[in-house]
Amino acid sequence: MASSRVPASHQPVARVLPLLGVPHLDRPFDYLVPEKLSDHAQPGVRVRVRFSGRLIDGIVLERCENKEHQGSLRFIERVISPFQVYPERTARLVDSLADRYGGIRSDIIRSAVPSRHAAAENSDFSTPWEHLGHCAEPDLSAWSSYQFGPSFVDAVIARRPARAAWQVLPGEDWAAPLAALAAKVVRDGAGALLVLPDQRDVERMETALRQLVSARQITVMNAALGPQARYRRFLSVLMGQGRLVVGTRSAAFAPVKDLALAVILHDGDDSLVDPRAPYTHAREVLSTRSAQEGCALVIAGYSRTAETQLLVEAGWAHDLVAPREVVRQKSPWMRAVGDSDFELARDPRARHARLPKIAFEAIRQALDRDRPVLVQVPRKGYIPVLACGHCRTPARCRHCNGPLELPMVKPDETAVPTCRWCGRPDPHYRCAECGSTSLRAVVLGASRTVEELGLAFPGVPILLSGGNRVLNEVSNRASVVVSTPGAEPVVEDHGRYGAAVLLDTWSLLGRQSLRATEDTLATWFQAASHVEPAAHGGQVVVVADNSLIVVQDFLSWDSVAAARRELQQRREAHFPPAVHLAAIDGLPSGLSAFIDTVQLPEGAEVLGPVDLPPGVTLPGEWDKSVHGDPQRIILRCPLGPRNELGQALRTARVARSVRKDDSPLRIQVDPLHIG
Repeated sequence: MASSRVPASHQPVARVLPLLGVPHLDRPFDYLVPEKLSDHAQPGVRVRVRFSGRLIDGIVLERCENKEHQGSLRFIERVISPFQVYPERTARLVDSLADRYGGIRSDIIRSAVPSRHAAAENSDFSTPWEHLGHCAEPDLSAWSSYQFGPSFVDAVIARRPARAAWQVLPGEDWAAPLAALAAKVVRDGAGALLVLPDQRDVERMETALRQLVSARQITVMNAALGPQARYRRFLSVLMGQGRLVVGTRSAAFAPVKDLALAVILHDGDDSLVDPRAPYTHAREVLSTRSAQEGCALVIAGYSRTAETQLLVEAGWAHDLVAPREVVRQKSPWMRAVGDSDFELARDPRARHARLPKIAFEAIRQALDRDRPVLVQVPRKGYIPVLACGHCRTPARCRHCNGPLELPMVKPDETAVPTCRWCGRPDPHYRCAECGSTSLRAVVLGASRTVEELGLAFPGVPILLSGGNRVLNEVSNRASVVVSTPGAEPVVEDHGRYGAAVLLDTWSLLGRQSLRATEDTLATWFQAASHVEPAAHGGQVVVVADNSLIVVQDFLSWDSVAAARRELQQRREAHFPPAVHLAAIDGLPSGLSAFIDTVQLPEGAEVLGPVDLPPGVTLPGEWDKSVHGDPQRIILRCPLGPRNELGQALRTARVARSVRKDDSPLRIQVDPLHIG
């Protein structure tokens, strides 16, 4: 009974954050600590408390002598676990991110702290990291290829907050230098955290680390883990046993003790953004930790985002690039084939494969040297984009207005145009503009490209990597690998491709996206990084107009110049990251009421409302006949205090919650894609 409980003799009041997910209740509440729970009810532990008549989970934020609440206090019901899963460094990080993204702390805690699994708490966390295996002396010589590389390494080892935008050399294995630096940091007694976009990169990083440390000394945290394994590894990191952490985006929150080095790879990758509110980006999580915990930060990749370039130009981070002569020495022979010099090879088999003469010859030369060849196409499928054969208007579904494609079928079947959104076939397509019933291929997918290359190079193995058939590795012998962006397999035994051909590039460059140029360049660099240097015969042919600036940046392998130009263009157009921006989606009535309550920063402007981008909808359910179609409003304000816009949105969310407005609403601060 509550009446028989005795408050703790020391610091009897606990301030508890209830994990309710309600904006106006996203604050601490005072509770009494029973004497029998006093030893375990410490800041950072999970507890059960009674709130509005029901039992809920909460986190103890602090213990104090005096209460702030004027009325009587309830007792904490029980301590869920004595482990302090929410240490002070995590609390400061969550508070900052909630202000940055206009979010609720309980939503961020959901990503930062895994669910409890009682069996995992019985594991032994007392064995020090050094006793889990043997750590070899790492070789840090690879960093000497970069300007200021050795001084950067010295700063990291000295535990200074050095921050670098590292542009990886063409064809260089990014995993080995990072593994050496991380192993050195951990061997000296500090912690290292490496965040990678996907599981393939995690496995590649883990393989490189295992050359230096034992498997037990590497803590891998990713979405593939079960609840028990995830919680056990989290506790291992929390208790200081796990000092070398590798994982995907959620690993950015790992509570590494004495963190000295944080790394993020390919920060422009969509998979680094949490798909759940408040849509945190792993780069923002790690940059916040670098500022708060004073750790070194490496933003690595073959290309560079405008956000990273902004950090460099602001002086918060510094360039870590190789001299131009080293870049030229490591690069393959880069060429572009534009419309003006597009000449099909005379071989009739090459004509079927849509290959220009230069590309056909590059592939044939690599195959003659018994080297594999990489062919990158922008889309999976057979013919993923169709248009009217008469007026070239994109073919759309008559039911949902989605794009029509021609799926791959068996040889004895006839393909029927099918919607990529709703899956409905449309055997009687008629153009809405001109009435024509003919269709033409706008983009040929990976499956169709495989067929065409098989005709062009008979007897040569043609492999496909993309969609649900991603290859991790291919043999180091003559073959042609057709891959979609991001699915490029590596060549076994640290080999390289003899050539790479980038097809249908206009499809990537012509996308209606703020990041079309940036993303296209990243996919090109990623593909070209797998090709051997020009001195060994390596060639890269991009089928694109070489007068385009982005193509020139690619041919010269100058991602820094491309990022600098991209950032300048966004400054001129007032696009992020040159400004702070928030995309707010909701139903018309609720959206208008919400915007009216936002105390916008000085100089802010309201754009919209407009319809949501195609294929985007709101979470939740509503009656469309009553509330209408969802809309989007863009808030844009000049760069100022980092969290100013997010704090204004968070305050407005609290006011909206107090009004009990429960209509669907989505807030995305500085999203990767605006629409």
